[in-house]
Amino acid sequence: MRFDEEQLAVVRRAYARQILARTGIAGNHSLEDAFATTPRERFVGEPPWQLSQGRRRYDALASDDPAVLYQDVLIALVPERGVNNGSPSLHALWLNALNPREGERVVHIGAGTGYYSAILARLVGPRGHVVAVEFDPALAERAAENLADMKHVTVVQGDGAEWPREPADCVYVNFAVVRPAEAWLDQLVQGGRLIFPLGLPAGWGGKRNRRALQGASFLVERRAGRFTASWLGEPSFVSAEGLLAGSEGERAALAAAFERDGATSVRSLCRGEETPIERCWLRGEGWCLSYDEAG
Repeated sequence: MRFDEEQLAVVRRAYARQILARTGIAGNHSLEDAFATTPRERFVGEPPWQLSQGRRRYDALASDDPAVLYQDVLIALVPERGVNNGSPSLHALWLNALNPREGERVVHIGAGTGYYSAILARLVGPRGHVVAVEFDPALAERAAENLADMKHVTVVQGDGAEWPREPADCVYVNFAVVRPAEAWLDQLVQGGRLIFPLGLPAGWGGKRNRRALQGASFLVERRAGRFTASWLGEPSFVSAEGLLAGSEGERAALAAAFERDGATSVRSLCRGEETPIERCWLRGEGWCLSYDEAG
């Protein structure tokens, strides 16, 4: 027996409350409502749905009832490439930290088929705007179809390194990079927030890459022209394509940073070369993640 829409609404509300409770989030009613009112089944394609078991292994869910999708699990979008509809609990944690507000402009980089873009759109409301950027043409097409009824969402097929092109209150990045794009920082308004994960492509660096695959994610906030940074955890995302896939030198520098620990002590993102290298967890050309407070 399949659940009807009224029963699914109850399932979605329970799912939203469980996800927030699991991540220790209390009192964020807007985020709970966004999860509870966004139909995940719209964004994961037709059944049979594939449940990720990690390391690109998948098992078919033994049901075509959308109710089974309301768990803290990864559902495949493109299983042969390891592309999934991301972890609800991880996104709840990040979205709580990002704190999108009513009326804000958000740029979602790596939007996939649009599930978390839809949640962002509910958080900023119709007075806000979400630009959902997806590199893969097929996924971008699906996102445009899935989000067509949300008039304050614009779907763009393109390289996330080139967006946003206008000032943004929030930039939300959902693929692993070796460095933040210049546009993410340049277009962030005062008080704006950026979340992005660092990580290396699967198979790069042999045994050295085993740990780097865990990744490191950061919340960056622009304050008085400077950027604070704080560690958000060790997510695992598919790696960037295009400009943010990085050079061999950038990948080697990131691998070395993972080996020496210290990501949890990062306090700022600095631009320019003035920060001593010994005060940097990761240093790239013209930027670093520093142990020192911003300013």
